[in-house]
Amino acid sequence: MRNARGIRLLPAIIAILYACSFAPDYSAVRPAGRTEEWWNKRFSTQNERAGRQKYDIVFVGDSLTQGWETAGKNAWKKYYEPRNALNMGIIGDRTQNVLWRLDHANIAGISPRLAVLLIGTNNRRYNSPREIAMGVTAVVEKLKEKFPSAKVLVLGLFPCDEDLHSYRTKILETNSLLSLLDDGQRVFFLDIGRRFLSGEGGTLTADIMPDYLHLSRKGYDIWAESMEPTIRRLLGEN
Repeated sequence: MRNARGIRLLPAIIAILYACSFAPDYSAVRPAGRTEEWWNKRFSTQNERAGRQKYDIVFVGDSLTQGWETAGKNAWKKYYEPRNALNMGIIGDRTQNVLWRLDHANIAGISPRLAVLLIGTNNRRYNSPREIAMGVTAVVEKLKEKFPSAKVLVLGLFPCDEDLHSYRTKILETNSLLSLLDDGQRVFFLDIGRRFLSGEGGTLTADIMPDYLHLSRKGYDIWAESMEPTIRRLLGEN
């Protein structure tokens, strides 16, 4: 009877395993590409840009980083275009997607002095603070491998979501772990999240984050201005 029951259940077990093989990969440390056509087009465009010239700064991240090309374009032109910066941000990416991109990107010929990393926000729905921190750590190690002459500036995850008790606590816990990556030599941590908040309660306002996640033009100005002293120090600028 036990064997007969097992035989009857076999088709269902096979179906479950088959479905799982196509399920999203939520591991924060296992490199994973994406299948969307627009994503692959964006990735190819980044590879083309990487092969055109030398870059002093590389920005790596998700939609917040990609947003330097839209809402943040004026700040980018002022602060980073003169420094030959490359934008390697893609909407919706998580740590595992960035790991895959760094392994498959056309970046062997560039040797930036600084890599600015903001990644992990999109992991918050699927991973614990410890898992997110492990994913970010894996990306940092990959950046050190790919850019052996570069310093790495790890940014704390920005506050997001209107509800203070939703993902905001998870972000604070994640940033506490990310701060441990700072070794004062090659890897540096900077948390500017408080600059986006108003009042003692830490309120997000629509003029800075219209959808409580993505930055407005004012938000990118705040980001650039908050980061500028650290970037100047890490690049050795007077």
